Amino acid sequence: MEKRTFKNKVYQQLANIVKAMSNPHRLEILELLAQGQFSVAEIAEETDITGANASQHLQVLKQAQLVETQRDGNRVYYQLAGLSVYKAWKALRDLGIERIAEIERVMQQFRESRQSLETLTSEELAEKMQNEETTVIDVRPQQEFDEGHIAGALNIPVEELSEKIEELPKNQEVVAYCRGPFCVFADDAVELLREKGFNAKRLDEGYPEWMIEELPIEQS
Repeated sequence: MEKRTFKNKVYQQLANIVKAMSNPHRLEILELLAQGQFSVAEIAEETDITGANASQHLQVLKQAQLVETQRDGNRVYYQLAGLSVYKAWKALRDLGIERIAEIERVMQQFRESRQSLETLTSEELAEKMQNEETTVIDVRPQQEFDEGHIAGALNIPVEELSEKIEELPKNQEVVAYCRGPFCVFADDAVELLREKGFNAKRLDEGYPEWMIEELPIEQS
């Protein structure tokens, strides 16, 4: 094989991966699948697109070998093809936050408007948890919590928080987390907690980042 042919073939395959990721809906789907397995209908509901569109996006991701399927009876579930897929998505996200000022500006404006600007890093939260200085709540749906969560976290899905808020101690800082920095569940939770008089913050990232940093996790 000629050197130019070799290079052309390799770069074309890499370009196919980048092309598969070059869509906002597909990027959101990859972030969702980092939480666990989902059916097409669940993906469509979570990303606010039609089932047909979700299926088309998933086929593109599957052809690029970024996702794979698993059958459970008559239902087909999608999942990331491997942890390296999430790491690639995270690297793209972090590059965007670092190099594109508009992303950081939008994030800051959103959190300022929701009174949820104050955040903790994973390292800061891990230290506080060791010293038993904080209560951690996972505000994702139970399905995602069961797939894996921060060790010691309580699962209170954001839509149930107003009903269960009295279960939380007011003499401790409460830290909420969800799917990652673009997920708004934790922002909703922090806003509600602060309205009720809690000292509340959000984790600046989410469960997948905590996991790949090899911090303590639990799975149901």
